[in-house]
Amino acid sequence: MSVAVAVRPRWNQPTLTSTVLKAVVLAVTVVVMIYPFLYVIAQSFAAPPGESGPSLDAYLSVLSGGIVVRALLVSIGVTVVGTLLSVVLTILLAYGLMNTREVPGGRVILYLVLFTMLFGAGIIPNYLLVKELGLLDTYASLILPGAISAFNMVVVRNFFQGIPAELIECARIDGANDWQILSMIMVPLSKGVIAVIALFYGVAYWNDFFSAMIYLNDTAKWPVQLVLNQYVLQGTPLTQLQNPAAPPPPAKSVQMAVVVLATVPILVVYPFLQRFFTKGVLTGAVKG
Repeated sequence: MSVAVAVRPRWNQPTLTSTVLKAVVLAVTVVVMIYPFLYVIAQSFAAPPGESGPSLDAYLSVLSGGIVVRALLVSIGVTVVGTLLSVVLTILLAYGLMNTREVPGGRVILYLVLFTMLFGAGIIPNYLLVKELGLLDTYASLILPGAISAFNMVVVRNFFQGIPAELIECARIDGANDWQILSMIMVPLSKGVIAVIALFYGVAYWNDFFSAMIYLNDTAKWPVQLVLNQYVLQGTPLTQLQNPAAPPPPAKSVQMAVVVLATVPILVVYPFLQRFFTKGVLTGAVKG
């Protein structure tokens, strides 16, 4: 019995030079990507003047002031609620538009959704709309205007269309309605793509500060990204965050501590979604 063994052509075999070059490029890329984050972490542990070694004074000062803690809670709440709402609405819209021929005016609705990917209303019309709806100075203004992303809807819709139609037909023959088909067939088979859009929505809500800057006048409702913009990028003094009873840590150390606290939560969530994220990204790459 002979066994056929696939052999790479000589021209396609890696050489020592190409391997070393790839390793060097990868190492440089890793250093370029990781060094800024390590620098920020190191600066956040800088000790007050006259002391040596790493210090937690910046974090204690930030967390004891209340401003950043409250902003973190606001960001976590907006991100969790907004992501859940956006995922649910996106799934419902994608399922409803999965077959536009079965929905009255479905093709028109699909074109209207796709139109928003090309043209936006602009800042002033959006502000006037939020104002007329009575959403100014509310957390709803950070969620509802961007609750559905047309791009994410298209991704979920295309995934739904790739599910065998025989499954849906069999379910309808057995008496299942649309809600049962969606909850018992479509969603369980779409965990990968749902995790992908959930990550997209979560990152977008967490990093959004522009909406808060426009719609929120009450500083007590600011999310952490707006606090980060105000106190770090704009250079506003951080005296409100400092503990008067202790020597104040360096201002730059406090700023970097705020950056770390604003970055770590989203980094902690990603590993739990990585398995689904990889599956969702590769879905459709292999057929059969």
